[in-house]
Amino acid sequence: MPRYLPAGSPVNTPALDMAQDGAAIVAADGLRLPLRSWPAEGTPKAVILALHGFNDYSNAFEEPGKYWAARGVTTYAYDQRGFGRAPDTGRWAGIETYIDDLRVAAGLIRARHPGVPLFVMGESMGGAIVLTAMTQDRPPTADGVILVAPAVWDRSHMPFYQTWALWIASHTLPWMQLSAKGLDILPSDNIDMLRKLSADPLVIKSTRIDTIGGLVDLMDTAFSLSPQLTTRSLILYGARDEVVPKAPTLDMMSRLPRAKQGEGRHQIAIYSRGYHMLLRDLQAETVLADIFSWMTTPALPLPSRADAAAQDELASHH
Repeated sequence: MPRYLPAGSPVNTPALDMAQDGAAIVAADGLRLPLRSWPAEGTPKAVILALHGFNDYSNAFEEPGKYWAARGVTTYAYDQRGFGRAPDTGRWAGIETYIDDLRVAAGLIRARHPGVPLFVMGESMGGAIVLTAMTQDRPPTADGVILVAPAVWDRSHMPFYQTWALWIASHTLPWMQLSAKGLDILPSDNIDMLRKLSADPLVIKSTRIDTIGGLVDLMDTAFSLSPQLTTRSLILYGARDEVVPKAPTLDMMSRLPRAKQGEGRHQIAIYSRGYHMLLRDLQAETVLADIFSWMTTPALPLPSRADAAAQDELASHH
């Protein structure tokens, strides 16, 4: 059977430790999730709590955090269990544990910035966790969500031989590790950034099969729950994304519920030159400016007009 490492029994009250020598979200089971932050210059207009993608860690938001800090937005990002400097590197904690950690972190950050709008952001795997968390009975406290290339490649969009092979491997050889070498996938057009990631020891290069299985379970769940997402949201996707295919992404977007009174609305943006790592692509500043605009002036169209492009794409997808 797949061997996951979910959260342990509660041993303390969750806390936000902002020690200069190692800030962290302290979970109820005592585990420390390393935390990075980029404080706004002056009083923050908004706060972002960001979740990184698969095999990545909080460093993913270094440049975005600096960009938003200069414009009055504070950003926090923590290393999720099994990733970055968090314990149990490479091991999957399970959907419920990742959601619980997000719920705790959002509550702690909200308490630290009372009265300031809080937006929960997720990139790729982080986007799937955010989407899933916001559809639960006790969603994280947030004024809006930002899903950046959310991982919604569910099994119904995968060829049968791929899902069968994954199930068999995860139930017979869960400890076996796989890498992305030879797949010929380009996650971004920012080659210098990709080279730095390749040299970064905290970026996981090979992955246990049962961890991959856990990710696919998460993508399944996020896709299936997307019709229940009623929180005001901004969903971003790159037309050149080679990691999360276009078909399941557009299907997920098409399944979002239409806005009802008091439930806000969904704004979708598709970038014709965007890859999977939209926040770190060569045109990243365009995306970062759109996110800032959506948070601070929600009534206006996005500066890039990528929302208009999305409407055309979705209309043709139908």
